[in-house]
Amino acid sequence: MLKFLKRSIFMLLVLCAGANAELVIDVQGVARPAPVSIVPFGWEGSSPKIPLDIAAVINSDLKRSGRFAPIPESDMLQKPTDGADVDFDDWTILGVEAVVVGKLTQTGDNAYTLQFQLFDTFGRKQLVGYRMPASRGTMRAAAHRAADMIYEKLTGIKGVFGTQVAYVTAEQRGTERLYSLIVSDQDGENDHKIMESKDPIMSPAWSPDSRQLAYVSFEGSKSSIFVQTLRSGNRFQVSNKPGINGAPSFSPDGRKLVVTLGGVDGNLDIYVIDIRSRESTRLTTHRAIDTEGSWSPDGRYIYFTSDRAGGPQVYRISANGGTPERVTFEGSYNARPRLSPDGTRLAMVHNDRGSFRIAVMNIETKALLILSEGQQDESPSFAPNSDILIYATRLRGDGVLETVSADGLIRQKMASGQGDVREPVWSPFPRF
Repeated sequence: MLKFLKRSIFMLLVLCAGANAELVIDVQGVARPAPVSIVPFGWEGSSPKIPLDIAAVINSDLKRSGRFAPIPESDMLQKPTDGADVDFDDWTILGVEAVVVGKLTQTGDNAYTLQFQLFDTFGRKQLVGYRMPASRGTMRAAAHRAADMIYEKLTGIKGVFGTQVAYVTAEQRGTERLYSLIVSDQDGENDHKIMESKDPIMSPAWSPDSRQLAYVSFEGSKSSIFVQTLRSGNRFQVSNKPGINGAPSFSPDGRKLVVTLGGVDGNLDIYVIDIRSRESTRLTTHRAIDTEGSWSPDGRYIYFTSDRAGGPQVYRISANGGTPERVTFEGSYNARPRLSPDGTRLAMVHNDRGSFRIAVMNIETKALLILSEGQQDESPSFAPNSDILIYATRLRGDGVLETVSADGLIRQKMASGQGDVREPVWSPFPRF
């Protein structure tokens, strides 16, 4: 039975191989999650029941971040839906540092207004007050957006609750092994299948505007690189050269892909392909294996994995070509480089005393921090706020997804689809 394919790198060595708080709550170090309260939202509409429990979505988002501990509804001494009715004494008695109140109002057949207010209970002042339109189809996204605004105000870090994650699953159905490319909300909800195939799917990569995914498909028993538009489902082939076509990654402007290509001799090198013209430019020419390229956020450099020094290490080369320079020196194995969106950290798969784990390196100081604890952790991907990473690991023989804060203090498992789950990649921020 064909194993789920992972990196094209080295054919493969392993199984498919602090931020400062801004206002109210100091979450640096996260000695304990900060107590907050998300009061059940009021509802004004034609039906007796609110269409979506907005408070529950916000509650879940904040709790899952690991930085906040929302108190249960049964502990609340009051349940206001308007800021004018908030009694700060009731909340300070409970030790609650921030309280959120709000309501959902129906304004048409499929038109709603979501409004909320965030209060600093000890400072006795409003921190955020906002209202936004919503429909039945966008109501959950609006709740995530509210959670993002609350999170950012309390931590100084931009929230990612309104973002998405793409990943690949491999599932045995009878005698067939089926591979699926899945996109879901970052909390695992609203998962939907982008494509399904009897042939392996690898290396999904988001376009900067979150409207497209590039990926590798082995349809016809050969690797090809496709770009697919999510809304329409339309896709087109970018590269199907003889040999290996792998590891696509979009340039920051979305016009190019850095890819790994290898001819019939199997030697892998880094190329840049113009998506519109399909013209390719070769960047590396070494006899070593060069693979897994990714762009720096400013588009100036491409980071990649190479064994030209005898073992897998991370190098970088100018996006215009030139002489590669080695970036990683700690340990005998560093692979799958991914830059944080703010350009300050480099994530990678690092061999930690025989276990393959996720590590981040400070670009300026070169300090390396190991974040994960598994034995076969892989495919690190930064959230667009640079504060969290998602990666694949194994649990009781199955591939699952985990998230970890960039300081290593908060680790969460992510709900996902059935089957062996691999190769997660976090979307950029949505563009409203």
